[in-house]
Amino acid sequence: MQAKKPRRTAERILDVTLELFNRFGEPNVSTTLISAEVRISPGNLYYHYPAKDELINALFDRYEASLHELLAAAEQVRDVEDAWLFFHMLFELIWQYRFLYRDLNDLLSKNRRLETHFQFVLKHKAGAVRSVLDGLAARQAVRIDPREAEPVADAMVVVLTYWLSYEYVRDPRKALEPQSAAGALARGAYHVLSLLLPYLEPGQKAHLTELASRYRAAGEG
Repeated sequence: MQAKKPRRTAERILDVTLELFNRFGEPNVSTTLISAEVRISPGNLYYHYPAKDELINALFDRYEASLHELLAAAEQVRDVEDAWLFFHMLFELIWQYRFLYRDLNDLLSKNRRLETHFQFVLKHKAGAVRSVLDGLAARQAVRIDPREAEPVADAMVVVLTYWLSYEYVRDPRKALEPQSAAGALARGAYHVLSLLLPYLEPGQKAHLTELASRYRAAGEG
């Protein structure tokens, strides 16, 4: 039993740190605050995570592992409803680790490991988006010239990466609070897929509009 205690404490530290980072932003959260919230001494926190960057890296590792698992589902997307679910789930994961995206440029400028690994995140997102486009094209849900597919995929990755920053700029006081999640995620999923509107078959286009309306109503309810 004693052998498991350090692991449980380490996980509890990460859970509390994630909550604080998401609520206040990583630059505004000190290790002193974290240790107080976990109700352990600063020395105990230091034993598990000797530096704040190690907390950030550990949370990023969690995020990256979940992201890779989710992106694998891109190959199963065959129609607009599949795509909507896929992108909504992707935004849910991004929301869960929203501090990374809220403070992305700042984090990358001071954390070399994140700077390197986020390149892989972008690469894997782009590959997943292209898989989505391929799946939709194979079922004739979209008709898109291969020469246009790459810039469209890149634009979709840009929205995926910076949507929460846009939400934050629109409403800095409320955008990243838990009660704003449903609306932010639905808008994000819609705006990623809206880049496909010129290429969607009429029935698929109508279905996307219906899905967006349904989720928008749920988010405003």
